[in-house]
Amino acid sequence: MRTAALLIVTALLVGCGQTQSTSSADRLAQRDADIQREFDIGDESFFDVFRDRGDPDRGVVVNRYLWQATLDVLAFMPLEHADPFSGVITTGWTSVAGSGAYRVTVLISEPALDARSLKVAAFRGGGSTGVPVTAAQNRAIEDAILTRARQLRIAAAGRRS
Repeated sequence: MRTAALLIVTALLVGCGQTQSTSSADRLAQRDADIQREFDIGDESFFDVFRDRGDPDRGVVVNRYLWQATLDVLAFMPLEHADPFSGVITTGWTSVAGSGAYRVTVLISEPALDARSLKVAAFRGGGSTGVPVTAAQNRAIEDAILTRARQLRIAAAGRRS
């Protein structure tokens, strides 16, 4: 009698364990499918974001000429951070021809090729922290970037003609 009861209890426990593990596997598969649907993981790559697909929510919202011009003007400085989605470019500290070390952060806030879209914050090395440069020095960097951006736009328009 004890043996029969033990076999029945064992069979019930084994049956419950199989049902639970199957449902766990189903839950994991469902969760993976939900994640894939939520994030739309498919045959896309990171670079698909830069392609024009007609969806304004997928594009980069900074002006491409300002972006490239900023990289061109600050090319002599080491690039520390560049995020085209937020429009922020940050350089590392660099010594500039006997005038000390400098660091520049640029924010491109709008898609328009306009001075209002561009904010520059340059810092001069001052001990352990940076000291902001004068407004005239920031404006000079902004002017250099805007001039280069206009050159890039004119060159691009000439290639299309």
